[in-house]
Amino acid sequence: SGSKVDPTQFDPTSPYFDAASKPDAPRWLLVDVQVLHKTRNLTLPQLRADTELAELLVLKKGNRLSITPVEARHWRHILQTLGIANAV
Repeated sequence: SGSKVDPTQFDPTSPYFDAASKPDAPRWLLVDVQVLHKTRNLTLPQLRADTELAELLVLKKGNRLSITPVEARHWRHILQTLGIANAV
């Protein structure tokens, strides 16, 4: 929901051009986001130290934050840790 095909992937003059991406099978999507709350940062060491987040995928070897899903239970715990538990 809220995603659309990123047109820059098809533009050879764009720094985001992806020759392997085809209009009938795009590889990249755009997602509209909106800031709801500004919070402090939680560092990876802080996340690793929280036993409630032991199974958080981003903390597993080989995962990258930009492409790692977060389970609802972990997200609720992170929001609670940041003091915005009622945000969801």
